Amino acid sequence: MAEDPKRLLVEVIGRLGRETQIHLDERHHHFRITNLFLYAVAAFLMIVAIFNVYYISILWEDLNGIVDSVDSMHTNLRGVNKSMNSVTAKVELIDKHMAHMDEIYSHTESMGELMPSVRESMGAMADEMTLIERDMSHLGGGMGNIEQRFIQITDGVGVMRSNVRQISRPMGILNPIMP
Repeated sequence: MAEDPKRLLVEVIGRLGRETQIHLDERHHHFRITNLFLYAVAAFLMIVAIFNVYYISILWEDLNGIVDSVDSMHTNLRGVNKSMNSVTAKVELIDKHMAHMDEIYSHTESMGELMPSVRESMGAMADEMTLIERDMSHLGGGMGNIEQRFIQITDGVGVMRSNVRQISRPMGILNPIMP
């Protein structure tokens, strides 16, 4: 039996319309899923951005604290350097006074001829004074070395302070946009 061509055309167009509608419904469903996914990703990125701004502000505060600590350390090291200079000057003064011990020893020796018992005591004392004088000269040299070390430490802290400021300088750009 031969089918009616009009009827076949209507069935084909009807089937084509149904398939097109199914395709449009699936497409609309996928668009909704894609939109929901994009909203979720956007919300996640906003949350991450908020945490990043928070962490940047904390980093900014920490870097400022580090710079302040380095400034304080630099100031304190200058004070220590001044104190070490004072100690070094006093050790040098003691060393100069110890140089007079030879003269005292010679006078004591002349007294020793008159008083033999005093002479023995003073001879022992002179030997001890020579040792003390030698020790004080070593101490004076050591204090000079310590002074040089503190100067080097102070210079190093100054360089550290400069470097930390250079590191924290780019953070200052973000300061106007931070909460």
